[in-house]
Amino acid sequence: MPHKTYSAKPTDIRREWHIVDVSDKVLGRVATQIATLLKGKHKPMYTPSIDTGDHVIVINAAKVKVTGTKETAKLYHRQPRAGFPGALKTTNLKDLRARHPEDVIVNAVKRMLPRNALGRQMMTKLKVYADDKHLHGAQKPKARDVQA
Repeated sequence: MPHKTYSAKPTDIRREWHIVDVSDKVLGRVATQIATLLKGKHKPMYTPSIDTGDHVIVINAAKVKVTGTKETAKLYHRQPRAGFPGALKTTNLKDLRARHPEDVIVNAVKRMLPRNALGRQMMTKLKVYADDKHLHGAQKPKARDVQA
């Protein structure tokens, strides 16, 4: 008797809320574990074509660590006026962390998710805060420890 492949249905999905404290944790290691939670790969019902992931709240994003010389050598590029010469803006990690500490986590996680409508849907479930205050106490998030 052949085994049947299980495919999750939208009615089967039960979303949980996780809270992750990233203070003094390495950026890349934390981002991969957050991406896994958003995709739902930690669940037995994981289906690649369906968003089975959970909601993730990240706190203390300003205190995340990086290794080596990434603080000054890692560059973020954006092109606010695409198509115009000289429009490319470049920022290093140190400056981005000073202005928008949440964007460091958001950029790392976003680039680990699929680059399509499903990935954009997964990103809506990520909430990032620079300090330890967040607005999601009513959802009763479970503390999730991530490996450093």
